[in-house]
Amino acid sequence: MTKVYFQVNVPTRNSVQPERCGLHVFTGAAETEAEALRIARETCEAAVVARAAGSAIPRRRPDGWGARGVRSGWVLDWAGATVAVWEHDRTFWTFRDQGVGPRR
Repeated sequence: MTKVYFQVNVPTRNSVQPERCGLHVFTGAAETEAEALRIARETCEAAVVARAAGSAIPRRRPDGWGARGVRSGWVLDWAGATVAVWEHDRTFWTFRDQGVGPRR
């Protein structure tokens, strides 16, 4: 089966200040939505374990999955996660594209 790029959106909230909430987005290659959800969760758990051990959070995997923005004290609601094929309109831009950012 061909792998496609998925986006997994996981609701998150601050455990100390529950009114502070958001969405953590994971992206990467997988064969199915179920596999994408599983990989996103494994990637997140690896980041949490590394942080708790005082180690560096693992870098992005070769298949694109990573969890660099995982924060201590935030709870992810995996039961509320949604998974979809990642589609974009190729209108990505950087600050440099917009004339913003460091000048050389």
